[in-house]
Amino acid sequence: MASQPGKDILLRLIREGQPMSFRQQLLLTFQLSLPAILANASAMVMQLIDAAMVGRLGANDSASVGLMGSTSWLFEGVLSAFAAGYAVQVAHLLGAKRNKDARQVVRQAIVVCLLFSLLLAGFGLVICKPLPIWLGAAPQICPNATIYFGTFMLFVPFFMLDIVASSMLRSSGNMRIPSALNILMCVLDVVFNFFLIFPTREATVLGHTVTLPGAGLGVLGAALGTASAGLVVALLMVYYLVFRSSDLRLTIDKGSFKPTWTTFKKSVTISTPMGLQHIMMCSALIVITGIVAPLGSIAIAANAFGITAESLCYMSGYGIADAATTLIGQSLGAGRKRLTRSFAWITVLSGMVIMGIMAVLMYVFAAELMGFMSPVPEIVELGARCLRVESWAEPLFAASIISYGVFVGAGYTLVPCGINLVSMWIVRLGLSAIMVKSMGLYGVWMAMAIELCFRGTVYLLWLSTKRWMKTVID
Repeated sequence: MASQPGKDILLRLIREGQPMSFRQQLLLTFQLSLPAILANASAMVMQLIDAAMVGRLGANDSASVGLMGSTSWLFEGVLSAFAAGYAVQVAHLLGAKRNKDARQVVRQAIVVCLLFSLLLAGFGLVICKPLPIWLGAAPQICPNATIYFGTFMLFVPFFMLDIVASSMLRSSGNMRIPSALNILMCVLDVVFNFFLIFPTREATVLGHTVTLPGAGLGVLGAALGTASAGLVVALLMVYYLVFRSSDLRLTIDKGSFKPTWTTFKKSVTISTPMGLQHIMMCSALIVITGIVAPLGSIAIAANAFGITAESLCYMSGYGIADAATTLIGQSLGAGRKRLTRSFAWITVLSGMVIMGIMAVLMYVFAAELMGFMSPVPEIVELGARCLRVESWAEPLFAASIISYGVFVGAGYTLVPCGINLVSMWIVRLGLSAIMVKSMGLYGVWMAMAIELCFRGTVYLLWLSTKRWMKTVID
């Protein structure tokens, strides 16, 4: 059997304008998606383990961490959106075989994104104390929620470096290194949490009693474990980008780190709709958290654990979306619109099939997933009901996730921003506010499922047009 052509060879076909068969397109999609899917899978498994560790501390500690989840995602998403404005430019420049210009954009991105992250971290530290109160949390939850979020914000500049470096590598088609390092981060997170969350204790291993050291920091230990893992991986990711990347390593030639207005303006054009959308989307999630918070610690914990468990289902969608952004960016940069459209549909339909299979598994094993994270029967029962209603929406959720990745690769971010905002703020929030009154947390999750089906349908309709391919970065 002939060996399969390598990823770099297939990417070269895009950049050099050579024809690609459907089989080659499918193979390249698979080669770029698989590392990202595996990284996401490991991240989700580690998050489950992480959640299980915190869950052993009790419902209040679990709720204090879960309460801050949507706000933490807000800040992470803003960082990712800001970095994407530069990463999309790099993908287009590499597709056009302007590698030196691409490296110049990388230099500017490191400086500008790091400065932005420092401003964002300062803002987060200012609001970390009143934030749990604004979210309507019970008094016994607020102190640990503040500690968790404040610790997270202290490490935001390092998270930004990781995001910038990994997004640049992915834009060049290198999915392997970012994926491998993200897997490492998940492993380190669990190891650090194991020693930081719990106190020193006795355990029986193969019939022998051993002493396991621990700092006994509880929620603070969970925050420090995650932050420390992020710090280690950020340094490794930046090292690989600067010194080892075949296309983007900065030691190939000399250049200036001084930001230019032209590059910054292009970045803002791409990233502003993404950033505003993410702020509004996560703000909606925070509002939903506020809707859930009065339901009590059981509902808060079930909601947080349910979100973590559901992430096992959509991990493949985000992995394929990363591949779609790279494929679309380089294809459009090379001026190949027919190939761009082909890659768009290959990635979207593949993701819908894979997430549909994962949804079936989530439906069947909902109780087991929740039971892994929490020993509290009420949390397990409520969370399992929520997961099962959500599973019906996963294929169309895949359509929205991957279509968004397609549009980002094209630098077409304004219309997707509008779609997401209308869907989240009008459909999901409106239905959640109505259905929570009679159905509690289950009603909130049913509203989520309806909204995801609506959003996915709109994305598929818009993808079928050709308007999104008109935005090309010069």
